[in-house]
Amino acid sequence: MSSARTETIAAPATPAGSSAVALLRISGPDTKGLATALLGGRVPAPRRAVHADYRTLDGVLVDDVVLVFFAGPASYTGEDALEISCHGNPLIARRILADLQARGCRPALPGEFTQRAFLNGRMDLSQAEAVMDLIQARSDRALALAGQQLRGALGRRMGALVEGLLAVLARVEAYIDFPDEDLPPEDRALVRAGIQSLLDESGRLIATGRFGEILRAGIRTVIVGEPNVGKSSLLNCLVGHDRALVSPEPGTTRDYIEESFSVGPHALRLIDTAGLNKSPKALEEKGIRKSRERVAEADLIILVSEAGLTPEALTDELQQIARDPRSLVVLNKCDQVVTRASGGSWFGKSPILLSAVTGEGVDTLITALVAKADSFQTEVGPDAVAISARHGQSLREAVDALSAAREKVDAVASPELLSSDLRAALAAFGEITGRVDNERMLDQLFASFCIGK
Repeated sequence: MSSARTETIAAPATPAGSSAVALLRISGPDTKGLATALLGGRVPAPRRAVHADYRTLDGVLVDDVVLVFFAGPASYTGEDALEISCHGNPLIARRILADLQARGCRPALPGEFTQRAFLNGRMDLSQAEAVMDLIQARSDRALALAGQQLRGALGRRMGALVEGLLAVLARVEAYIDFPDEDLPPEDRALVRAGIQSLLDESGRLIATGRFGEILRAGIRTVIVGEPNVGKSSLLNCLVGHDRALVSPEPGTTRDYIEESFSVGPHALRLIDTAGLNKSPKALEEKGIRKSRERVAEADLIILVSEAGLTPEALTDELQQIARDPRSLVVLNKCDQVVTRASGGSWFGKSPILLSAVTGEGVDTLITALVAKADSFQTEVGPDAVAISARHGQSLREAVDALSAAREKVDAVASPELLSSDLRAALAAFGEITGRVDNERMLDQLFASFCIGK
C-alpha cells in the first residue's frame, strides 16, 4: 500500500450483491478530468449532484447515474474525489469499474481511501481506526464510542498528553547546553510533578482498554451450570431460535456454543457450555474443561440452577461461581414447581426465577444483563474513549519510559539521560495518532480495512 499517491484509484464503496443503489468511489489527481469526460466536457461543480448517462470509452450506454465531485482538499481523502451512484445490479457496477480502469484508474487496495485521508492530514491515525470501528460496531454503545473517536476524542486526549510532555521536555533540555549545571530543586520538582501527571492520565486511558475490547468484540457472557438445568434452552430462548440442541438426556452439550445477542445498547456473546457434571465420562470431561476455560475468560456469567433448589444443592465449584461478582443466578423451570419461593438469598444475590420454555422471567433477566453491562461503562467513566489493543501497547511503552524518567529525577540523574526517556515516551505517544514514520505499521493497519474504504 506504500505506492505513490500520484495514481487515481477506484473501488466500490457499497457491499457486493443486488441492491437499489450501488456507490463507486474515485480519488486521485486524474479525478477532475475523468468527471469532466463523463459529463461530456462539462467541468463539474464541487459538491453538486449531477444526473448523467454513463457511457464507456467506446460510447456504450451502461446506466443513468448520479455524479458528485469533491474538490481536494475538502474531500474524504484530501484529494479530488468522485462518487458515482448507479443502480445496484452487480453487473452494472462491474462494467463501470472496468471502464474506469480502462480510463486509467487503478483498483484501490483495502483501506486505501482512508489511508490517503490520514496521509493528507484529514484525520489522525486514531480517527482512521475509528472508521473501521464504526463500520463493525455491534451495538449502539459501540457505535456511539466509535463516533466519538472518529470526531477526535482520543486525538484530543493524546494532544494534551503530548503538549504536557513537550513542556516537561523543554524544561529539561534547557539545561543540556549547560553541562556544568544540574536541574535546580524547584525545576526538578516541577518536572517530577509533570511526569506524574502524564503517568496518571496514561493510566486512566489504559484502564479503558478492557471496555474497548468489550465494545469491539461483545460482552463474553457464559451460561454455566450442572447438566440438564436448561442452559441450552435458555440460550435458545434469548436468541429467539433453536441454536443449541435440547434433550432430556443430561450432557447433550459436549462443546461450547456461541451466539451474538443484543440487550439494550449492548452486544453480548452468549456462550452455552457443557454441564459441570460431578462424574463425567471421558468425552464430557473435555467439554467441562472448555467450560471452565470460558468461565475464566467471561465478562459476565449466568449461573443456571433449577427452581426449588437451595444454594447448598450446588457443588462447591458452582457455589464459588455463584459468589463471583460477574455472576447472575437464574433459577430455571419455575413453571414446573408448585412453590414460587426463590429460596431466599443466594450468596447475597437475589436469584431470577425463569422459565426458558414459557418465557416467564426473561424480561427480568434481560434487565439484569443490561444493568451488568452498563457497569462496564461506569468503571471507566462517561468520557471513556475505549482504547484499542494497539493504543494500549503504545501507552504502556510510554508509561515504562515515563516511569524510568521519574526514577532518574529522584536519582538526580543528568538532563541528557532524563531527556532520552522523555523522548522515548514522546515517540510512543506519537504512534497512537500516527505522528511517526512507520510505513510497515501503517500498511498492516490499513490492509485490514474493506475495499472502498
